[in-house]
Amino acid sequence: MASDHSDNHKPLEYVRKSTPPPFLLKTYMLVEDPATNEVVSWNGDGTGFVVWQPAEFARDLLPTLFKHSNFSSFVRQLNTYGFRKVATSRWEFCNDMFRKGERELLCNIRRRKAWSNNQQRAASIIQATSPQESDEEHERSSSTSSSSGYNSLVDENKRLRKENGVLSSELTGMKRKCKELLDLVAKYAQFEKEKEDESTTPLKLFGVRLEVEGEREKKRRISEIISQSASILLSQ
Repeated sequence: MASDHSDNHKPLEYVRKSTPPPFLLKTYMLVEDPATNEVVSWNGDGTGFVVWQPAEFARDLLPTLFKHSNFSSFVRQLNTYGFRKVATSRWEFCNDMFRKGERELLCNIRRRKAWSNNQQRAASIIQATSPQESDEEHERSSSTSSSSGYNSLVDENKRLRKENGVLSSELTGMKRKCKELLDLVAKYAQFEKEKEDESTTPLKLFGVRLEVEGEREKKRRISEIISQSASILLSQ
């Protein structure tokens, strides 16, 4: 009787082994359907499949066969059946027994019963980090770097404009001082010329040159004023 009971279970066990899990059959159907190639399709050599548009895949295709629209849940299921994510820039999955045109191999894929902690952490990383999120993170980093570089350029431009304003003010002051000094030199030259003219026609009395009262003191004071003014201009 025990032998008969064991024999009765053998056909059932054979049926279970020869029938692929529903999840694999449904996934295979989605990948095989040419009408969905823009969203999901086989890779170039038919050894795996690529979900080209994860958002559309979750929204439009998953509910038709899996009764949910959770892409992360779909990825977790793939992991439990031994699928590997083989590309960093897209959602491409491979399993040695999941091949284009070889549906009969699906019977050889078995669900994993236990995962180690390391496998679970790796699966969590795969689920949590999508190519889009990686791209967005890269874009945010580039944007932050660009923004920092732009702010540095703005600050540098402000500093240069401030320095340019100071230099422009100093140049204006130097031009003013130079003009005043030139005017002073012109006045001194004019004074010297007038003094020379006076010396050529001196006043004489009985052949002796006469000095007009106060003339010598006046010339001395003018020379001192010009000298002091020049010294003040040059010291500023």
